Amino acid sequence: MLNKKMKLHNGVEIPVIGLGTWLIDDSVVEEAVIKAIKLGYRHIDTAEAYGNERGVGAAIKHCGVPREELFIQTKVVAEIKDYDNAKIAIEDSFKKLDVDYIDLMIIHCPQPWNEYHNGNHYFEGNLAVWRALIEYYKAGKIRSIGVSNFEIVDIQNLIDNSDVKPMVNQIPTHIGYTPFDIIKYCQDNDIIIEAYSPIAHGRLLDNEEVKAMAKKYGVSIPQLSIRYTLQLNTVSLPKTVHEEYMKQNAEVDFEISREDMKKLFDLDKEHDRSGFVY
Repeated sequence: MLNKKMKLHNGVEIPVIGLGTWLIDDSVVEEAVIKAIKLGYRHIDTAEAYGNERGVGAAIKHCGVPREELFIQTKVVAEIKDYDNAKIAIEDSFKKLDVDYIDLMIIHCPQPWNEYHNGNHYFEGNLAVWRALIEYYKAGKIRSIGVSNFEIVDIQNLIDNSDVKPMVNQIPTHIGYTPFDIIKYCQDNDIIIEAYSPIAHGRLLDNEEVKAMAKKYGVSIPQLSIRYTLQLNTVSLPKTVHEEYMKQNAEVDFEISREDMKKLFDLDKEHDRSGFVY
């Protein structure tokens, strides 16, 4: 599965399984990323807000794999909502990662985190950051650009007011929490969904229905959870620093039946899946 890729709407290929690095400290992320790359991972997700771009950059330098074989993505911090500071942040990420180009850079959130989902969509601010990203994209310094945690109206704002639409929307997606409306909208608009926290920060480990289904397939709960996101036709970003879990998380070459996928859909009590065709 680590060799499988999807194609973004601009033709850039993205590996369908990546290593998430949220909450992995900069002092240990280099070792974790190198372990993952040695196991065959080629897609690494970081962010300025994670505080570990320097360590990820060091791993890129020391992993022994050519840079062009890796897909490195990072994010502009959510608090930045203007053009000038967006450019400063982009340059800062280049310096910390110490790379000549970035494969994917995204706006981390439509609102500053302390205002998340407060009703203010920061349409003008996000357009300003998007304009900065487009400049680097058109200059060839960033191979693809996208967003994270964006709702439909946030994405439509970018589509309606710029000549480059997002290639990716990175959102929380896992068994029990699947925003079907956003997934369908993005896929209808040829925008790839990246599923972060596919194991729900470990909460699925205590779910009896998920336990029973994982046992049925002879896999672990994380493996079932990652496979679930892959069968939604999304990119999956599990996070771990443990080599054995990295290996297991990539061993997901099995198929969840349509009947069982629908059972897993039904565990989501928050989102309406009417109109979502699977």
